[in-house]
Amino acid sequence: MSNYIFRRRILLIRRGFFLVLHLFGMLLIATAQINPSVSPDSSKFQPAIQDIIIGERKAIRATSELFITQAIPWSINRFVRKADFAKISFKSLSNNVNPSSWEWDDNSFQTNQFAHPFHGSLYFNAFRSNGYSFWQSAPAAFSGSLFWEIAGETHVPAPNDFINTSLGGISLGEMTHRLANSLIDPSARGFKRTTQEVLGLIINPMNGLNRILNRKWGRVEPFRTRDSSTKLVNAFVDYGGRFFSERSSDFLKRRGNNEFYMRLRLLYGNPDEASVIPFSAFNMSAEVGASDSGYLNTLMVTGYIRRWKMSAKSMGLISMNYDFFKNNAFEYGAQSFRFTVLSDWKQKNPRNKLRTTIGGSVIALAAVPDVYLYYGEGRNYDYGPGIGYHAGTEISFHDVLFLNFQYRGGWFKTLNGNRSNFFLNTVTNEVRYEPRKNLFFTLELGHFSLQGNYADYPDFTRTYPFLRYSTGFRF
Repeated sequence: MSNYIFRRRILLIRRGFFLVLHLFGMLLIATAQINPSVSPDSSKFQPAIQDIIIGERKAIRATSELFITQAIPWSINRFVRKADFAKISFKSLSNNVNPSSWEWDDNSFQTNQFAHPFHGSLYFNAFRSNGYSFWQSAPAAFSGSLFWEIAGETHVPAPNDFINTSLGGISLGEMTHRLANSLIDPSARGFKRTTQEVLGLIINPMNGLNRILNRKWGRVEPFRTRDSSTKLVNAFVDYGGRFFSERSSDFLKRRGNNEFYMRLRLLYGNPDEASVIPFSAFNMSAEVGASDSGYLNTLMVTGYIRRWKMSAKSMGLISMNYDFFKNNAFEYGAQSFRFTVLSDWKQKNPRNKLRTTIGGSVIALAAVPDVYLYYGEGRNYDYGPGIGYHAGTEISFHDVLFLNFQYRGGWFKTLNGNRSNFFLNTVTNEVRYEPRKNLFFTLELGHFSLQGNYADYPDFTRTYPFLRYSTGFRF
């Protein structure tokens, strides 16, 4: 085994460890008492307007922490791993600062689509957890990403890294900032409080660090809310089996694979309330399974940037989205902005509800599999922008039986890779039965398909039909 392969495996093992630890902390939210947090001078909790800015702005500390998040990985690469790309010099800086030096890189899918956004969330939260707002913290993700591309390694800057680290870092950063603060009840004591603080640190390391520096870790404060029954976070955990195949014909003949899976869904805030506060409402879905393609199969974050009433029955929503899919059939990752019209239709029976969604999106950058591409660290995908479209229907009967039909599609044009364009279609049909308020059973039938159209190679189509059955709990 070459030293390069050995170092790569050690790096992947380390990343995998921290990924599992991070997801474990998020999964444990569902088993903990989730409470809305307030700053000490707040007497009311208002989910629609609260921006969760805790403490005064600390510019010097925020800037220092941003550079520390870069200095630590650089030092490990330079002095522990002794990696050549970490041996920066004035020559490499001079080359990287030149805009003509930028090139798309050859890193693996996990590195570019998850590791970089996660690191960007640390840049973002260096400022967010030091008293700055969402919009004031967003430039930190861009500047941190740009500085690393130019001065963090000898490799030439990569436009895909800059976009993924910046936009993905903002989405993951604001989500983890709000979750970590929502988890902590400042009036709690003892083991319960310690558990909350530790889980908050796992979910958002920068926020946990600054709670320690601000002497808030474990400090008991009055906890007052507008309504004690108000719940900021609703968590859904379901686990069960997943049957899937890589060909629709095999799936219909019941030829495929069975595996265990677990899914965590979080609904934060109330998307039905009009608001201009970014991420005052968002939803997150994370799915893990025993797949040979990787344990993390899905991570999606939809954070609403703005929500407004369009009519008595409809709302307009603009969201910022992070998508990560990795299954046996294909991989897909993207950063996008979406517009949605959400409508509630009046029913004769008030216990029955009908809700529809429809809209489109601008996809800033997507990574889409390419069967004819493989080079470098494991680059087997094309990069390009695109447009998306989606529609859905949710029907509920007496708050017991729920039907959910969703369609998402997208078209992508390759900027880097083989000359091509792609169509991605996702259809899911879910039936959920809730005999009790906190218990539900789910049956879901879905189908992913990816069509690649090439200028120099034969076209190809990949499919991923699946059936999921699970038992779940609402917290």
